[in-house]
Amino acid sequence: MAHTPINHPARPIYRAIGGLTGLYLVVFGVLGIIASAGNEVLAQDDTRVLGQGTNLGFSLLSVLLGLVVLVGAALGRNIDVAVNQWMAYALMVIGLGGLAFIRTDANVFNFSVVTVMVLLAASLVLLMAGMYGKVGTDEEAEAFQKARLVL
Repeated sequence: MAHTPINHPARPIYRAIGGLTGLYLVVFGVLGIIASAGNEVLAQDDTRVLGQGTNLGFSLLSVLLGLVVLVGAALGRNIDVAVNQWMAYALMVIGLGGLAFIRTDANVFNFSVVTVMVLLAASLVLLMAGMYGKVGTDEEAEAFQKARLVL
């Protein structure tokens, strides 16, 4: 039995929101690549893009993660649901890991507090999009509704 809504009326909107989050990651990453061109891959300097600390390594990772989310949103058919949920968890781990090492030499992605806040917000948006974007058969949706009404 699924624990997330199936055939939610706003699922196209949630799919679009997931795609926009992926687009943001790509744009941030491309701007970061431009801003950190010529620096070391894991430089710890004062490079800022859109108010967030970054370096070439994190910018490349952002482009990669954003492209994965965009491909998932383009494919749909519940692939976007799985991609959004897994990318949300990945962004949470990256953001919390970055927060743990923010004032140490282990801050390899040159995070700032703003970077961590944006990553965690993006992860929550992707998680929401993943939870409400599931498509299923009419029987699955009906079974979910019946189970929901019993609770």
